Amino acid sequence: MDRFDLINGGNVNGDYLSYSQYYESDIPNYFAYARNFVLADAFFSSLEGPSFPNHLYTVGAQSGRAINNPNTARWGCDAAATSRVQTLEEPGEFGSVYPCFDFDTLADRLEEEGLSWKYYAPGQDKSGYIWSALNAIRHIRLTSLWQEHVVDTTQFVQDASSGNLPAVSWLVVGSGLSEHPPASVCLGENWTVEQLNAVMSGPDWNSTVVFLTWDDFGGFYDHVAPPVVDNFGFGPRVPFLIISPWARRGHITHTTLEFSSVLKFIEERFDLDPLTERDQDANDLIDSFDFDRHPRPPLLLQTRQCAGATADITLDPQFHNGAQ
Repeated sequence: MDRFDLINGGNVNGDYLSYSQYYESDIPNYFAYARNFVLADAFFSSLEGPSFPNHLYTVGAQSGRAINNPNTARWGCDAAATSRVQTLEEPGEFGSVYPCFDFDTLADRLEEEGLSWKYYAPGQDKSGYIWSALNAIRHIRLTSLWQEHVVDTTQFVQDASSGNLPAVSWLVVGSGLSEHPPASVCLGENWTVEQLNAVMSGPDWNSTVVFLTWDDFGGFYDHVAPPVVDNFGFGPRVPFLIISPWARRGHITHTTLEFSSVLKFIEERFDLDPLTERDQDANDLIDSFDFDRHPRPPLLLQTRQCAGATADITLDPQFHNGAQ
């Protein structure tokens, strides 16, 4: 676990940003959630790579063998015809394919069982559209499922406040608020607080669990080496919070987890078949809950003033990290 200074942006004129950290005074609301709900200290990104393949794991417990970001500005099934993404075929053998796949996702399992779901993500040509993972699933992006179930991120607060959330939701932030280094974590934290306040003040709080995470490690040094589970992962640790009236208060879970663990929890909740060996073998999250007591009240927090913060930054297109 070395050479973090060699990451793009890790060493800027002798300022070793990759060997820095955020303190509680920098992210007080994230600390408040961690102290009141559940923090995982052994949660890893699913794949040793950047945003595109890791977002695919959050819907499908696989990446279609993709290991990198596509080589064009637009990703997924509406990328340019010349777009390609690097794949790992066998150990040491690499290929490239068009970044549009047809593997089963959790959305398909929910659809088959008549369970409601929505994927809240920035719309086409908006900041963060590249992270709309279902755009890379052909049988969703190019069918009516896209129009029926994929909606703009901005609709989440309204649905949460009015009690119109589906059984399962994904919520993807726009890149201007995604906390990509060196962007403002204050702005990103404020966005998170607004989404969670809507859930907590809405009528569905007592039957809700929120899993809050980031798609990869952001370039920051970590001393914990990821376990090797297959040819693709794990990648470095990422933050993970479980926020729910049923979550154990102030609990730190040491269970080894990854994005597929969230899919496994949902599959167990709704009696769905696993998608791949990843979610089948993943540790679940049940040790972080206590269903034998009354649900806890919401924790409504205040957004903060972000001095000198800006939501518009220029990113290296090959290193998209930290997206919620």
